[in-house]
Amino acid sequence: MQPQSDRFNRDERSIHRTTPQPVALQTVGMAGTVRNDTEMAMKVKQQLSQCTDPIEKLRLQCLARGASGIKGLGRMFRIMDDDESKTLDFKEFQKGLNDFGVVVEKEEALKIFSLLDQDGGGTIDFDEFLTALRPPMSNARKQVISEAFRKLDRTGDGVITIEDLQNVYNGKHHPKYKTGEWSEDQVFRAFLDNFDSPYDKDGKVTLEEFINYYSGVSASIDSDAYFVAMMRNAWKL
Repeated sequence: MQPQSDRFNRDERSIHRTTPQPVALQTVGMAGTVRNDTEMAMKVKQQLSQCTDPIEKLRLQCLARGASGIKGLGRMFRIMDDDESKTLDFKEFQKGLNDFGVVVEKEEALKIFSLLDQDGGGTIDFDEFLTALRPPMSNARKQVISEAFRKLDRTGDGVITIEDLQNVYNGKHHPKYKTGEWSEDQVFRAFLDNFDSPYDKDGKVTLEEFINYYSGVSASIDSDAYFVAMMRNAWKL
């Protein structure tokens, strides 16, 4: 496997060879996560065979789906939260896991649920659950993720939308816009879909979803310096 320092140098050269328009930079940034996903899937497969902790096993199953795995599970639970209570009972929790396609035996699901239901009230806060599920990240990684989100959230309302992107990027430089295949709005929507769940593409990205996505990316990168540099280059921070 190629050392991360070499991969970073290659990514950096690729960025500088690419047209300096922001949308082109985003294409490079997203392509980098595809390569990381492949490497992460190989690492996760080895770790799963040795893992006994139920929460860690669930985390690894999500990461096996790539950077968007944890984000996708979070969106699944949000869809199920019809009353917007942001809590789940065990039946809802188990159904969400099954619907998302992660393999967790009922006994293990009960263990996870019991660990998170600390007051014994029979429900768990799914924001706290997702926080527990995210791979650990250093403060440096958390800070650069938040910095990137703030740059994109131009309206400051805590949600990235097409309107925000229109104030930051020029979608007219995207190849599919140039060929007439996509409108400028379609360019922006395609970008937001990188962070959206395939089950509920609403064209909006919250800070939680942004962090969930990049916690998955972070899990495939051992070096803090490499992760921070990748984020700063991709987002022009």
